[in-house]
Amino acid sequence: MENFGEILEMIMIVCFGISWPLSVYKSFKAKSAAGKSFVFLFAIWFGYVAGIIGKVLLGEITIAFYFYLINITIVSVDIGLFFRNKNYDKKRETFA
Repeated sequence: MENFGEILEMIMIVCFGISWPLSVYKSFKAKSAAGKSFVFLFAIWFGYVAGIIGKVLLGEITIAFYFYLINITIVSVDIGLFFRNKNYDKKRETFA
């Protein structure tokens, strides 16, 4: 049953992670932070950090652990794009 729990956790992480590449793509193309929330992005990022630390402390470095790493990397990129896009928004406001 332990493996079944791991499979379910992996499915959860994959389902959460499916949306992040699309979010990054939209952020990159939009060049605007409109509709994005840093607090939301940070909460997701922090959740992944907690999951990663939990896996390490429990010594459960399984395939699910690597999905946490992939997801936190993609969310980190989206956070970076958020700040880039905030800068674009400020520049547009200055010239408007």
